[in-house]
Amino acid sequence: MGFATPYAYRKKELTGYVPIGTSDGRILETVMFLKRLGPDPHAHGAQTAALKGCPDIFELECGDFAVIGSDITGPASGRLPPDASCGPDERIVRVPRKTLVLAKPDIPNVV
Repeated sequence: MGFATPYAYRKKELTGYVPIGTSDGRILETVMFLKRLGPDPHAHGAQTAALKGCPDIFELECGDFAVIGSDITGPASGRLPPDASCGPDERIVRVPRKTLVLAKPDIPNVV
């Protein structure tokens, strides 16, 4: 007995493609959120208003990472070390220690 099916299987993904653009509306690329790194921030009953406001880390299909955290660009950009800078299309994001430490086992060891 076979398990053949006429249906095509798609690669498991968290989202469809998301356009990434500039502040003037130009689309630079599209990315797909592939998997969460670390536990769901709402696990174990942690709740916020409408499931908003929780830091998170995701691996993108291209191998890069996306981080959800508090935007601290304003107060932090003038205090960066001399060899660091934040470009006009970048933001400095605060990620709670717990979020990053819990994601550590899911972060690849190689580039």
